Amino acid sequence: MGSSGTGRAGAEREAGAEREAGAEREAGPLSGFTVAVTADRRAEDLLALLRRRGARVLHGPAMRTVPLEDDAELRAVTEELLAHPPHLVIGTTGVGLRGWFAAAEGWGLGAGLSDVLRGARLLARGPKVKGALRGAGLTEEWSPASESMAEVLDHLRTFELRGARVAVQLHGDPLHAFRTALAEAGADVLAVPVYRWLPPEDTAPLDRLTDAVLAGTVDALPFTSAPAALALLDRAETRGQRDQLLAALRESVLVACVGPVTAAPLQALGIPTAAPERFRLAPLVDLLCRELPSRAREVRINGHLLTVRGDVALVDGEPRSLPPASVALLRRLADHPGRVVPRAELLRALPGTGTDPHAVDAAISRLRTALATPGLVQTVVKRGYRLAIEP
Repeated sequence: MGSSGTGRAGAEREAGAEREAGAEREAGPLSGFTVAVTADRRAEDLLALLRRRGARVLHGPAMRTVPLEDDAELRAVTEELLAHPPHLVIGTTGVGLRGWFAAAEGWGLGAGLSDVLRGARLLARGPKVKGALRGAGLTEEWSPASESMAEVLDHLRTFELRGARVAVQLHGDPLHAFRTALAEAGADVLAVPVYRWLPPEDTAPLDRLTDAVLAGTVDALPFTSAPAALALLDRAETRGQRDQLLAALRESVLVACVGPVTAAPLQALGIPTAAPERFRLAPLVDLLCRELPSRAREVRINGHLLTVRGDVALVDGEPRSLPPASVALLRRLADHPGRVVPRAELLRALPGTGTDPHAVDAAISRLRTALATPGLVQTVVKRGYRLAIEP
């Protein structure tokens, strides 16, 4: 009896939470939009921010983080620094430095690491790095205003680097170009991999995320690291989907990056990216809150205002939830207001690889029912369908 009651109570709590989440999604600026997240580290923070603003979220980690305390490579690098102290240390992320200090403490190397860093010239890429250093009782010599590794490199070029031992804390990105530039200037460069990423143990969530992007049901992909973005493409290549995924990212999905380091490899592939002015999670989500609604399609039909945003249609401001097939057809019709869209073209827009033209008729029927407003979608006999406005 007690167990059954507990189960019912738990189910009621879950149902209540889902109702609250649904109400929150309906009210938020990202209501109706689907956002796909590939992050592993700090993913819960990003997911919570998106859901709080009304988004439907798909989560498929593209990589997993190696726990620092288990990382033999980081321990070997730390011992190398203790044996041969550096002249310069460049910190790139606050969370990475704090994790490094904690791992060193667990190995019994904490005091030695602090002494070594205290004897070096410390450069901090941004305010979070400065906070981590000061929290460990250390003080940075310099930090760029832009949080850019390019500015850090420009500053380092004012130093005499020949023969200098320089430790560079990596942040997931191996920073090949940065380290190569230091080495070419004569520095002895030691990479400090404070966290390393490996492929996910379970690729099914990532595959589902990719399939949703290819089906046209994802509106935005925010990236917080370049390796995760490249890992998504690598996995798609393994499945024979890389070209289709690149096309989707170039043409139909809003790709937002937390900063220029994350954006660089995507831009090199011809993928347009957007980035916030401040390289943080909250500004990244704020960017989506501005950009996605601005992409919503709006058309006036027979005295009604129809707005298509994500998987929701607003009819005179009233939300109408749509099944995926109906969303795909409404988006295609709204791309060409008033133009007759042939059945064959609408069939290609449907999710999946079906070949039956009657699937279009069925999806249009469901679309009309979901819109609950007669006269918005018009049948043009033997030709196709159109939104019932003059082109």
